[in-house]
Amino acid sequence: MNKVFLFSLVTVIGLMSMTTPVAPVTFKLDAAKSTFKWTGKKVTGSHWGYIKFTDGALTVEKGNLVGGSFNVDMTTMDVQDIKAEQGGGKLLGHLKSDDFFGVEKFTKSTLVVKKTTAKGNSQYDVVADLTIKGITKEITFPAAVTIAGQNITAKANFDVNRTQFDIKYGSGSFFDNLGDKAISDTFNVDINLVAVADAPVAAPAKKVAKKASKKAATPK
Repeated sequence: MNKVFLFSLVTVIGLMSMTTPVAPVTFKLDAAKSTFKWTGKKVTGSHWGYIKFTDGALTVEKGNLVGGSFNVDMTTMDVQDIKAEQGGGKLLGHLKSDDFFGVEKFTKSTLVVKKTTAKGNSQYDVVADLTIKGITKEITFPAAVTIAGQNITAKANFDVNRTQFDIKYGSGSFFDNLGDKAISDTFNVDINLVAVADAPVAAPAKKVAKKASKKAATPK
């Protein structure tokens, strides 16, 4: 009986010490429920609007965000704070022109997550490559990520230096005597993402090990 109990105990210890690999889970972006808001500032005020996502995904491993990538369709850019007939249409046309985002040639902008650092309480520091007008720059920003079963939501708010992407129109850093026509070098991005797991999320391996240990530890 002692030998049987000893064997069971060794088996239990082995099960508890084993690290079962957990495959990364891909969460596909729900573009219809996700939003990308932009805000641009100038000396005399600000303007804002939305750009639509086309697709994207977040990658989770062992309960933590580890990667992701997203595409937005620059042709869907709009202006929300001014009606089209009151100047919003003219502003939008200028933003889509070569002075700013050159949308006719560069129809897509992308964000690719390179590294994440979990800070606790669903907070992360994210390092990503942002591509605008065919130019890629590394950026860093904070994000709040909530993972709940098959669903994940992520929120991020950060500023982008447009001059790094060859958008210099109205920039006081490159042009003198702009006065009240100067436009801020940075624009703000406010992102809200909703994504759903591409495959069923497996239950944590620890629960299986605990059940096995309880059964194996009972001597006969």
